[in-house]
Amino acid sequence: MTTVALMWEARAVEGRGPELLEWARAQAAQLAREPDRRELFRAQQDRVLVITWWNAELADELPELPEPADELITRAVHRWRFESAGTG
Repeated sequence: MTTVALMWEARAVEGRGPELLEWARAQAAQLAREPDRRELFRAQQDRVLVITWWNAELADELPELPEPADELITRAVHRWRFESAGTG
């Protein structure tokens, strides 16, 4: 089975990283379809990263996390889509 990983990364306005993390957590929990796996990360400069893993057979219809409100972020969200290239 081939896997698709969707990555969503945003940078919060200074000091609002915890708020952006909770917003992203709530959005990820409300996706139209449940991913095979989901992880949330935080980093310096109030950055939040969400990675969801999906069966590639569903790749054309994968739900994406939305953009947060402009007052919560410093720039547009970055999004990447990766297909598994195997292990090792």
